[in-house]
Amino acid sequence: MSKPDTIVFVVDDDPSFRRSVERLLRMAGHDVQSFASAQEFLKSSRPDVTACLVTDLRMPGLNGLDLQQELARSGWQIPIVFITGHGDVPTSVRAMKAGAIEFLTKPFREQVFLDAIGEALKRDRARREQAEKLGRLRLRYRSLTPREHEVMIHVVAGMLNKQIAAELNVVEKTVKFHRANIMAKMQADSLAKLVRMAADLGVLRPTT
Repeated sequence: MSKPDTIVFVVDDDPSFRRSVERLLRMAGHDVQSFASAQEFLKSSRPDVTACLVTDLRMPGLNGLDLQQELARSGWQIPIVFITGHGDVPTSVRAMKAGAIEFLTKPFREQVFLDAIGEALKRDRARREQAEKLGRLRLRYRSLTPREHEVMIHVVAGMLNKQIAAELNVVEKTVKFHRANIMAKMQADSLAKLVRMAADLGVLRPTT
């Protein structure tokens, strides 16, 4: 069986509600995995694909907010859509501040629910694409030599070649050589692009 491109996880202790949500999601073309409890979900083997989580707020054992916190502690940044029959403003604010996409109170309109799922999957897809892009950027950065790392830090700080040469006690020609290698290895076609890369990598020196 081929791995799905996206998946919606549903966690709810109400079997009839789980079945109805599964049916609605599958009719809309989504792959679905459902679980009767937060504990069951946390113990499951989850495919590494674009995904979102639909969870009830009030459940035996770990509730929806507990599950949200457990996932955050584990480092899994999955978008969450909360559904509950007992919603209140403080709880919804807490969930949204912790990164929830939507907080829906039963009964809800099907289209509102499906729109929330669409937005959640869109956000997770964008997050994954950004993470993959940063991963490729880090690989390019690790391909630099120690001296090239050093030169790059000075370059993105705005220093001229002659200033870098004086700082590193080398001739300007050597700095130009390293600078050209850096631009090629980092696949940067401009200084502005290299600076953006350095910012994404977190290697920009703070300005004083």
